[in-house]
This record gives sequence, C-alpha cells and structure tokens, in this order.
Amino acid sequence: MKTVGKIWFYVAFVFIAVIVVYNLWPEQKLPPNTKIDFLLVEKSKRTMKAYIGTKLLKTYKISLGGNPIGHKVFEGDEKTPEGIYNINARNPNSDYHKNLGVSYPNEVDREKAKALGKSPGGDIKIHGLRNGGFGIINKLQRLTDWTNGCIAVTNSEVDELYKAVVGNARIEIRP
Repeated sequence: MKTVGKIWFYVAFVFIAVIVVYNLWPEQKLPPNTKIDFLLVEKSKRTMKAYIGTKLLKTYKISLGGNPIGHKVFEGDEKTPEGIYNINARNPNSDYHKNLGVSYPNEVDREKAKALGKSPGGDIKIHGLRNGGFGIINKLQRLTDWTNGCIAVTNSEVDELYKAVVGNARIEIRP
C-alpha cells in the first residue's frame, strides 16, 4: 500500500510541476519599437493575431466573456462582440492591470439592443488580470472564459500591446 501512495505522490508532484513551469515559462516577446495597426480575434480559436499591414507579428492566446458564442447584444449577456471596431482608449490604471478600449457599441449594436429594450453595454476592453494579486494566475487564466465580454491576456502581454498598438488601430472580432 505504501508503494501506491508514493506513486500518487510522484504523479501529483509532476502534475503540479508541469503547471508551474507552463505558467511561468516566458512567452515570445515582440521586437522593441514594434507597431501594431490591426488585431484579428478568432473567438472559436481563442486567439488574437497582431499585424502591421499584412505581416503577422504575434498570436496571443486569449480568454473571452463567460458566454462566448454569438455576438454581444446587450449589457450583461457576457458575450464578446463580433465585428469591426477600433482601439479607441488606453487606461494604465484600470482594475485589470492595463487595458485597451474597443469601440463597441457601434450604431448597429445600439439599435439591436434598443429593439430588445436593453442597453448595449460598453466598456469592452483588451485587458490583463484583475489587480490585487491575481497576476499570479498568469497563463492559467486561459483555461476558462471568465470576463464579462472583454478579451483577456496576461499582464505582460497587455503591457506589450499597450506599447505596440497604434492609436485607432482596427480590431476585427470573428466568431
């Protein structure tokens, strides 16, 4: 019986070690002074690709809203919008490390929500993890869709995007 206990101990140890290494292993960084003018989010693949012109610079793994299938229609539906928007704001002091604002809702989004008698919501961001010690979660946040409709990356990735994404960059969010 002691042998079975030792085996489970080693299995648990290896499992935890793999998780820690994955979480702490550094991601590929963008070259210094890189500029990004287009972001392509593919919700079904949980990826966000960064481009300058037509040149792919990097692919980010992302988390989405807690109800990710379909286009955001109203505030509180926990969906990430779909469509073409712009990066219209930057906040270095947000509740989620840093963020880049997405120009949702547009006029069509407002009309759809109004037809349902609801608010379209807003405050859709590309952001890192919640401040207050949550940064330790790092890449493990990718294991689930947990935002209220935003696009989440790690804190170091949002730092990188914050520096590299040009003002009014285009973002296309696909299903």
